[in-house]
Amino acid sequence: MLAKNDKSLGLLELIAIALGGMVGGGIFTILGISVSMIGPYTPFAIAIGGGIAAMAAYSYIKLGVYYKDEGATYSFYKRTFPKSNFRASLIGWWVIFGYISTIALYAYTFSSYALSSSEYANSEFARKIVAGAIIFIFTSINIWSVKGMGKIEDIMVYTKLVILVVISFTLMNHGKTTLPVLFENSGDVTFLSILIVSSLTFVAYEGFQLVINAVNEMENPEKNIPRAIYSAISLAILIYIAIALGAMLAIPFEEIIQNKEYAMASGADKVLGHFGGELVIVGALLATSSAISGTIFGASRQMSVIASDKYFPQFLAKKVNNIPVFSILTMSILAFSLILIGDLQMILEFGSVTFLIVSVLMAFANHKIRHKTNSSPVVTTLSILSLVSGTCLILFYDIQNQIEQLYFIVGIYCVLTICAYIFSRKSKRLS
Repeated sequence: MLAKNDKSLGLLELIAIALGGMVGGGIFTILGISVSMIGPYTPFAIAIGGGIAAMAAYSYIKLGVYYKDEGATYSFYKRTFPKSNFRASLIGWWVIFGYISTIALYAYTFSSYALSSSEYANSEFARKIVAGAIIFIFTSINIWSVKGMGKIEDIMVYTKLVILVVISFTLMNHGKTTLPVLFENSGDVTFLSILIVSSLTFVAYEGFQLVINAVNEMENPEKNIPRAIYSAISLAILIYIAIALGAMLAIPFEEIIQNKEYAMASGADKVLGHFGGELVIVGALLATSSAISGTIFGASRQMSVIASDKYFPQFLAKKVNNIPVFSILTMSILAFSLILIGDLQMILEFGSVTFLIVSVLMAFANHKIRHKTNSSPVVTTLSILSLVSGTCLILFYDIQNQIEQLYFIVGIYCVLTICAYIFSRKSKRLS
C-alpha cells in the first residue's frame, strides 16, 4: 500500500511514464500515413513535430513547476483564469477525452500487432476484443499499486527502447535502397505537405505532460519535471527518426502504405526473417502497453481532480489507497467504447487536434502569468503561433481530403462542449 507522503517516483520512473505515453501506438500508426503523403521526407516531419511538442512542453513545465498541481492541464487553466466555470469545465472535458482517444489508439495498435502473424490479422472483431483485453490488464495494474505500476513501466519502457533501437539499425543494415534514391523517386513533395504531416504526428508526442499528473508522487518536482519531459521528448524524436529510416530503407513503400496498421511487422518478417518479424511485434506490444499504462495513470488523476470540482460526476473523485479507482475504470470503459464505434484514422486526428488546441490554451495561460512563472514572452508567443498553425494545417487537410471525418470530429467537440456547459452550471449552483 502506498502511503500518502511516499514519494515513490524518481527521475527514471518519470522519464518512463513520459516515454510510455509517447512511444506507443502513434509512431506505428503515423508511419504509413506519413510515407503515403510525403515519402522519404517523413523523418523531417517527425523532427518538426518534435519541435512543436518541445514548444508546447515549455509552458507545461513552467506551469507545472509553478502550481505543482496533479490536475495539470485542467488545474493550470482553472487557476490562471479563476472566474470562468465554463472555461475550466470545457478544457477538462476536452483534455480527458483526448486522453481517452489515445488510450483507444494505443490499444487498437496493440491488437493489430498482436494479431499480425495470425489468421485473425484482418479481423476487425478480433482486434477490438484483444484491444479491450489489454485495456483491462493495465486497468487492473494501475488499480493494484502506484509503485508496482512504476516498476512495471520502467521494465516495459526501457526494454522496448532497446528492442526498437536494435530493430531500427538492423533494418538500416538490411536496407535495399538508399536515401538519395528514395528522394530521387519521391516526386513533388511540397513543404506544406511536410508541415501537415508534422502536425498529424503531434499525437505521437502526446504523453509528456503525464509526468505532471504525478507531482504528488515524485521526488524534487522543480528539477525532475523539466528533466523528465525534455529528456523524454529528445529520446522520442531520436527513436522515431531511427524507426522511420529503418522502415523506409528496408521495406518497400507500397507495403508500408498497404499494411499501415502493422507495416513494421510484415516488412521486418520479409527482410529479417521470422525472428525479425517476431522481434518487431514484441517491440510494438511493449511500446503500446507502456503507452496505455502511462496514459491511464496520469489522465485518471487529472480526471479525479476535475470531478472533485464537480465538472465530472463526483464519484470519479473518490480514491482507494490514494488511487483514483473509479476514474481509472471509467476512462478504460470509455476508451473501449470508442474502439467499438470509432475509426482508427478519426481517433488519430481527434487526438492530435485536441492536444494541439489544449496546448495552445496552456501556452496562452503561461503567457498571461509569465512574470510569475519566469517565462520568456518570445518563447510563449512562438509556442502559440506554432501550435495554432499546426491545428489549422490539420483542419485544412481534412477540408481538402476528408470532410466527413471533420464533421464527425466537430460533432464530438459539440457533445463535449454541451456536457461541459451542463456541469459548469451544476458546479456553480453547488458552490
